[in-house]
Amino acid sequence: MADIDSQIGVARTLLHEAMELQTAGNLAAAILRYEMVIARGYRVPDVVPIIAGLLAQTGRLDEALGQWDAMLVMAPDHSVAHHEKALIFDRLGRVEQAIAAMEKACRADPHNAVAANNHAVMLSNAGHKREALREFRRALALQPDNVHIRHQIRRLSAGQVPFWHIPMMNDTRRNDAFEAAIVAAIAARGPGATVLDIGTGSGLLSMMAARAGAGSVVACEMVPIIADMAKQIVADNGYAAQVDIHAAPSTELKVGVELAARADILVSEILSSDLLTENVMDTFEDAHARLLKDDAIVIPRAASAIGCLVESQTLADYVFVDRVSGFDLSRFGAFAAQKLPIHGTMTDWRRLSADVELLRIDLSAKRHHSDMHVLSIKVEADGVATGIVQWMQVDLAEGVTFDNHPDGYSDGGWLQVLHNFPQPITVRAGQMLDLAVGHDRVTLIVQPLEIAANAALTRVA
Repeated sequence: MADIDSQIGVARTLLHEAMELQTAGNLAAAILRYEMVIARGYRVPDVVPIIAGLLAQTGRLDEALGQWDAMLVMAPDHSVAHHEKALIFDRLGRVEQAIAAMEKACRADPHNAVAANNHAVMLSNAGHKREALREFRRALALQPDNVHIRHQIRRLSAGQVPFWHIPMMNDTRRNDAFEAAIVAAIAARGPGATVLDIGTGSGLLSMMAARAGAGSVVACEMVPIIADMAKQIVADNGYAAQVDIHAAPSTELKVGVELAARADILVSEILSSDLLTENVMDTFEDAHARLLKDDAIVIPRAASAIGCLVESQTLADYVFVDRVSGFDLSRFGAFAAQKLPIHGTMTDWRRLSADVELLRIDLSAKRHHSDMHVLSIKVEADGVATGIVQWMQVDLAEGVTFDNHPDGYSDGGWLQVLHNFPQPITVRAGQMLDLAVGHDRVTLIVQPLEIAANAALTRVA
């Protein structure tokens, strides 16, 4: 008995020395003393976390992990051990292990807001945005007044949702045109018509279809956070029973799974400012091939790119460079963007030609092929042409069209696009300027003819 008391006394002395060394900042010596305490089996569950923390603090991360593993052998649900392991894995760049360990920490202590927040940050940094948002919201429920967590939720949400969604929702002209086309389509097919909405966004067009009498609406949205919000909005407005929203691209939908049968009507607003950027052709072709009836009504049924030749020093300063501070920097113009989004009513530019149709896409067609042709534009004013300012005209249904013409459109999500030339071109009134115009199924191509090297071109009168 006296021997045991003596051993305990020695262990207590060593523990006291270790604590004093730690306080004095002599961490290496403190670690040795703590290890001697553990070797004597004294207060092991209390001392192991201290050693693990000091090892991590001094950069001995693998040894620290070993100590935390020893702690978890003694207490498998030790939330601090899981938490600290996660932080060490994160420092080592072992991302998925860090996330897994922090998830265990959260399960072990579900009311720990710090663990929930750290878990959310790790998920976000690893690109798991949807899961990160869910965890940030859980952390906020634990700490409702935490401004930092509120900021992270807003930042992460906004980062996944392009800015143009809200101005597009507020675009009355666009909304009225789409609803008129939807109402006409459902009237033509009958109140039991089935509707497929690709790229539903907020769920607005799906709700329009449900309100117009569609029998059912299947919608998809490939951005999960937007799909989640659309489900809530649809439910808020009382259409959850009619509108079924899937967080997936349309190419993952299947008849017999998400759709009971091929749809009678397709409604899709995935047109970009230059028509094609959001893989419009691939999406519509896939829908025609797998998801729509052969005689399905397609909204929109066609879209055109309209444009005019322009001069603008303001725009030229964004896409051309020549001499700067006495130096020739013109070669850097090779890096200029091929297109520049602009706001037609807020940008200083001068028209050098009439409006011309650059390209028309028939969205009711089952297949599309890349296209290139020569377009001759008559110059109506002398000037230095910067490029072509382009906008859209969308044919939604018989007698229902919509456009974002720069002279009269200022409140929507679509901007106009400058397709700038590789170099400015001096033009004179009355001359014809030949352009190579077409598409590669993903982007519009607009170039002065002499720049379009050896392309197979068809001349358009």
